[in-house]
Order: sequence, then C-alpha cells, then structure tokens
Amino acid sequence: METQHILDLAQQREREHTLPYAGALSPDEAWTLLQKNKEILLVDVRTNAERDWVGRVDIPAAQHLAVQWSLYPGGAPNPDFMQQLVQVAPTPSTPILFLCRSGVRSRHAAKLATENGYTQCYDILEGFEGDKDALGHRKNVSGWCKRGLPWLGA
Repeated sequence: METQHILDLAQQREREHTLPYAGALSPDEAWTLLQKNKEILLVDVRTNAERDWVGRVDIPAAQHLAVQWSLYPGGAPNPDFMQQLVQVAPTPSTPILFLCRSGVRSRHAAKLATENGYTQCYDILEGFEGDKDALGHRKNVSGWCKRGLPWLGA
C-alpha cells in the first residue's frame, strides 16, 4: 500500500468517527508507513518501565521517540508532556504516530498534540500489547505484538 493511500484510510476513520486528530491507523498500516517514509515519527507514550520491561517497536532510533503520557510509578499524568514532545518533534507538520499499550493513552496524546498545533497526529489502534484475553493477559487478542510486527523484547 502506498503512503498516501494509508493516510487517506486513516483520515477516513477520522471523518467516520469524528476523531479530534488527523486519523487512526491499524498496527499494520503504521508499520508500512514507518518503513516507507523515514520522516514519519512514532511517539511511544507508554512509561519508561513499560518499554524497558515489555519491549518496544523495532524501528530506527531516529523514528522511535519516547514521551511518557503518565509517569511510573503511580500513573500520574506527565505535566511536561507537551514540552517534551516539542523537544523530540519540533516541527508541527511532521506526521506523528502515537502508540501506547492498548490504544487509550495514544488517543489522548494525539488529541492534546493536535490541540497544541500539531497537524498530522495519528493514533495506532490496538496499541503495542492490545486488549486483555479471558485470562487477563495481553498480546493474545490484538495489538502490534499479536500481529507479529517487529518488536524488541525486554
């Protein structure tokens, strides 16, 4: 799939669901975009502990940015989120794909970034680990890992 076609699909989801940011991508679509266009950034909004203990997307460091939405331990909101985002992604027109564990924090991050002038914010649906299965485990139902996309384990 071509980059523009994938972005068009993401933007169509925005219109269908009245999202407060540019659009939403499946993990597969996000992976394709990251491979085809090295200018597209992935901002992982999980805590540092989640990335260290669970793993992270296997893409070049220049594309893989980390800005915690909430802080570990305790889960308090990161009061410096926008300031830190501006430091790692200073150009508001750069396409940014936001990723979290299951797709909740990434939606909030995409919304806040959009409200602060970023024009191409996309949520990665399902997140890195996806939803819980019947036993309460992740990586079995949906998400980046379940889809078999490249990632580095802890």
